[in-house]
Amino acid sequence: MKIFLTTAIDYVNSLPHIGTAYEKIGADVIARFRRLCGDEVLFQMGNDEHSANVQKAAEAAGLPPKKYCDEMRPKFEAIWKKLHISYDRFIQTSDQNKHYPTVYEFFDRVNKAGDIYQKDYEGWYCESCEAFYTEKDLENGLCKNHQKKPAWIKEKNYFFKLKKYEKALLNHIEANPGFILPAKRKNEVASFIKQGLEDFSISRSTFTWGIPVPLDKTHVFYVWFDALINYLSWLGLKSLDDLKDNEYWKNVMHIVGKDITRFHCIIWPAMLMSAGLPLPKTVFGHGFVYLRGEKMSKSLGNVVTPLDILEKYPDFGADALRYYLMRGSSFGDDGDFTWDGFIERYNADLANGIGNLASRILGMVWRYQGGSVSPRPFEESQEDLIFKANEVWEYLKIDLSIDEKDPTDIRPHRALEAIWRFISAIDQYIDRRAPWQLAKDKKVDDLSQILTLLVECVRRLSIFCGIFVPDASKKIWRAYGFDKWKNFSDIRAPDQFDSPLSKMPHKLTELKLNLFPRIQVI
Repeated sequence: MKIFLTTAIDYVNSLPHIGTAYEKIGADVIARFRRLCGDEVLFQMGNDEHSANVQKAAEAAGLPPKKYCDEMRPKFEAIWKKLHISYDRFIQTSDQNKHYPTVYEFFDRVNKAGDIYQKDYEGWYCESCEAFYTEKDLENGLCKNHQKKPAWIKEKNYFFKLKKYEKALLNHIEANPGFILPAKRKNEVASFIKQGLEDFSISRSTFTWGIPVPLDKTHVFYVWFDALINYLSWLGLKSLDDLKDNEYWKNVMHIVGKDITRFHCIIWPAMLMSAGLPLPKTVFGHGFVYLRGEKMSKSLGNVVTPLDILEKYPDFGADALRYYLMRGSSFGDDGDFTWDGFIERYNADLANGIGNLASRILGMVWRYQGGSVSPRPFEESQEDLIFKANEVWEYLKIDLSIDEKDPTDIRPHRALEAIWRFISAIDQYIDRRAPWQLAKDKKVDDLSQILTLLVECVRRLSIFCGIFVPDASKKIWRAYGFDKWKNFSDIRAPDQFDSPLSKMPHKLTELKLNLFPRIQVI
């Protein structure tokens, strides 16, 4: 199956914070899991560059906006690569070769449908959100996201007839339970539509950084109209008519923050309806990451960035952050970041958990059998460890997938709970069977069988953990010599069951493994 995963594209007026990283990591977990299942995944990310905030940042840096955006791209990509985000394509909305033509073709279709008109606009506009708001959208006169009073603006803009699509949107939401996830986002969106929609401004005339509107070159497209079309720009379509037969689009999931679900679940599908194009299969609105209970925001100045973690812990910080953010809650719920919680979770689960276990078993194989294990058949009756490994895979399929019949949340925290129960079961098995005592008593055959089983458990564990902590998993794979059998990036689900350790002798590669050294708390 071909699957298209997208994340929200990011404003480049400042570098990403952990809340932004949460989205990319969550999307990456889904992408890695689907690849492991054997699906052909197209994972797309990028930067949203035609905003007033970006123009201001460029002016402050003394650069033309396009040059500023081009210089910010490698800074963003460097962060995502350090966090092991396995995206396939990275887009820029300032790309005149790929993005502009798609925007123009899309606008032409919407305009020919009779859904574009011009009128005077007067109302509230939040520059941080790049969004127009009515009084009912505000909280005590302030933007709910940034706790700042929006600016009152008056412009003559071009508008899209959003209100025209109220009924069609509600009908689509009702007929497609998996269109908006999790369910609470669906309820929020449906409730908002039922209150009545207002037509949507698609142009601005008070600044020049943007894609010119063909009808009137004194206007540029409003950033959201331009940005939403990014999902189509990089699909390689000769014409938007080809979208109907595009295999990736038939299984597209937009992964976005809960604060922009209205744009993706109301404005975007209405635009597609107007253009006569198929709607996305799923929009998933994930929760926020708070800092000690307070929403992180660039404008509020209370952010922790991925670089804060990566610079402090360069050897393992990426995997540690990925684990911490995915372990706390379901993807649709809010999480919280504290330095104390991060260190506590790291020491308990990574240093004392998988790190200690992988090192412990590696050491025993070298100590008792010179780094080699003999081939053994694996049956579920073997102390139930193989059964438990198979059980983990079943949990991953449940918690990291969207059930077509009963679409609900994505639960990386439960998937990790299942993996760590397996780690605990392996530790308990070692303590119960005591390989050191078998070696002392010279029970060679029993010892050999147990060590081969333990190495097999580590092999499967590295496959499972590769979804969440890919760098550590690759190090385990290499240290245990599994790369002599298959490259880590080429592993697919059937490989976990088809073990080379059941067929041939195997030699470990490295003598020591120190994945997650404990963080000393002073």
